[in-house]
Amino acid sequence: MSKKPYWLRVPYTSSSNIALTTELLEKLGLNTVCDEANCPNRAECFSNKTATFMILGKHCTRKCTFCNVTHGTPSTVDEHEPIRVANAIKMLELKHVVITSVTRDDLSDEGANQFANVTNNIRELTSDVTIELLIPDLSVTNIKTITNTIPNIIGHNIETVESLYRHVRPEAVYRRSLNVLSNIKQLNSEIFTKSGMMLGLGETHDEVLKTFDELLSVGCDFLTIGQYLSPSKIHYPVVEYITPDKFDNFANIARKKGFRYVASAPLVRSSYKAHEFANNS
Repeated sequence: MSKKPYWLRVPYTSSSNIALTTELLEKLGLNTVCDEANCPNRAECFSNKTATFMILGKHCTRKCTFCNVTHGTPSTVDEHEPIRVANAIKMLELKHVVITSVTRDDLSDEGANQFANVTNNIRELTSDVTIELLIPDLSVTNIKTITNTIPNIIGHNIETVESLYRHVRPEAVYRRSLNVLSNIKQLNSEIFTKSGMMLGLGETHDEVLKTFDELLSVGCDFLTIGQYLSPSKIHYPVVEYITPDKFDNFANIARKKGFRYVASAPLVRSSYKAHEFANNS
């Protein structure tokens, strides 16, 4: 693709909170998807003392062609990580938190117990925080471990349209991702579900609308839509830069179709301004 269009330029952000958040995360030995995925919004989020915590190490057992998170041999599960995450949340005085993880196909529980322990530790230290979990495509048994802790929102990103899965998510299955959202609702209908899509990978307009319909069919409440940006030359290439007007159009369509809340813009990511989803739940 040619040079990025002007609407993808991220303004410089300067704030003492960026250093404060970074230092605290380093001191507690915590990872964020903001850094690992090279998110364009991390400076803005850090300046607002917000971050999406990434548990279960830095190394993912899968190698999706769009993702900047490192693929490799995963680390041993850190039993003290949940309390460190809870302490960071309390120290940053967060009101809404997002917890995600690398995919851990090497674990029998796929990391579900760590999600549950993080949720429980947060609630013990900070009773008034709303909790959002962004989980991999876990089995229904392991999803139940997480839903039993009753977080406010559980997300699982569909990422792209079905026809592109073999290129973009070769170790994932489109229908299995839909089933994750369906299983959450079946296990606890009071928990809000959320999913995210990237555009600019070569999908068609009709395929995007079909994905909207299929997400709604499994009870998905919230939707984020953003522009795919290739992390490097070895990752999946950007096929198209979607204009802001088109993102606005998709947002209007998604709302009319029935999503409770939609964020759609070039720089939107699944956890960007996540508190707005909690406020509109």
